[in-house]
Amino acid sequence: MKFKADEIASVIQKEIEQFESRVDVREVGRVIEVGDGIAQVYGLSGVMSGEMLQFPRDVIGLAFNLEENSVGVIILGDYLKIQEGDEVRATGRLLRTPVGDAVLGRVLDPLGNPLDGKGPVKTLDYRLVESPAPGVSDRQPVREALQTGIKAVDAMTPIGRGQRELIIGDRKTGKTQIGVDTIINQKGKDVKCFYVAVGQKDSTVAGVIETFRQHGAMEYTTVIVAGASAPAPLQYIAPYAGTAMAEYFMYKGQHALIVYDDLSKQAVAYRQLSLLMRRPPGREAYPGDVFYCHSRLLERSAKLSDDLGGGSLTSLPIVETQEGEVSAYIPTNVISITDGQIYLQPDLFFRGQRPAMNVGISVSRVGGSAQIPAMKQVAGGLRLDLAAFRELEAFAQLGSDLDAATQQRLERGYRMNELLIQGVCQPLDVIDQVLVIHAGVKGFLDAIPVSSIRLWEKEFLTWFHDRKQSLWDRVKALTGKMGEEETELVETAIVEFNEYFAKTN
Repeated sequence: MKFKADEIASVIQKEIEQFESRVDVREVGRVIEVGDGIAQVYGLSGVMSGEMLQFPRDVIGLAFNLEENSVGVIILGDYLKIQEGDEVRATGRLLRTPVGDAVLGRVLDPLGNPLDGKGPVKTLDYRLVESPAPGVSDRQPVREALQTGIKAVDAMTPIGRGQRELIIGDRKTGKTQIGVDTIINQKGKDVKCFYVAVGQKDSTVAGVIETFRQHGAMEYTTVIVAGASAPAPLQYIAPYAGTAMAEYFMYKGQHALIVYDDLSKQAVAYRQLSLLMRRPPGREAYPGDVFYCHSRLLERSAKLSDDLGGGSLTSLPIVETQEGEVSAYIPTNVISITDGQIYLQPDLFFRGQRPAMNVGISVSRVGGSAQIPAMKQVAGGLRLDLAAFRELEAFAQLGSDLDAATQQRLERGYRMNELLIQGVCQPLDVIDQVLVIHAGVKGFLDAIPVSSIRLWEKEFLTWFHDRKQSLWDRVKALTGKMGEEETELVETAIVEFNEYFAKTN
């Protein structure tokens, strides 16, 4: 076989021309200790706090503790795949998660990996899991209502777009249900919804997802799951990852809602990591910066200024109490960060008052500015009236004789209580809420037996939509504001229906 010198020379010449002198420089370290979801790594002197680290076998870690001679790493995956002596590479990147329209309708883990069997999330957009909250000058006051569809909440503790309203109470008092109902009520309102399940049983989360599917809410909802079986590092970062996905829409000038279910379990996961990392424990063994852990998360919810597009991110953090202890460490921390709280009381729940909202402790610091004018008109004094009724009710149980005026207030209070009871996954349009609350507050239900109040409400709304739809549309067109004429027409309609109801029942 003959070699052609000119051909060989041309090949060598071409290789020399295309040669690029590149040096592959990587910062690498070695695992010196691993276990319980964390690892100690030696040799990564230039690593950043919060930087992603690459372990063998496709395991990712997050630089958590920067110590003098080593780096404490939390492992976002299966730590059992990692062994002492394994090589660890610094990536030079902070933790990111996929965002955009592609995440809507999906069930994901906090890293954006699919859990619904529908294949990978196809998007080119990513956001940092941890990012700074908007500054004061980048925000505007919360004025636009975000309707939950729950009468008791929309009337007494209204939520506005950009607000942070805490849902707090003992276990099994209906906290998750308020978040679920609020998400279902956003159908057709152009609000992107995110439900972050932290430390929940997988069966519970599956039930929530099925509820969303049945009510057509999964089209605009993303579920981020770091369940009870997930490692503590994933439970810790899940709320931040969900917020990053929601922030994408806020900065696009759109509206988003996020439910954190629940932050007390995230705090427990953070405590676990901190104690394993030998961070000094404080009250209830939580690390000293657990307040910062929640404040930097919840401050990212805002109503942006018009210069930034006017988008909003509304958050409903959920916190579980033990035996109604709202003065415990995590509950008081989150209460001080948020713009109000809905406190659910066990004895009200077991008495059949659903939602079991204690109107004395529940408050919205945004108040009437997040309500439509008609709701502000009819529900202005409702919270105080119900709080006074609770005291009267306790007094009446002593069995002393009551005067006629007090007896009448008690009777009306019983009817208003019954009127505010609402079934699960049955959100009401705000105009429907205004109509029934107006009837109760103005005394049109005083002659209706307490046991018939819910039947009255159901039949009244059906009758009103059948016979008085034009009046309903008129109130809706006035953005919910009822003038004297509209109020008179509504009251005439209520009286007309009461006569019909008395005949038929």
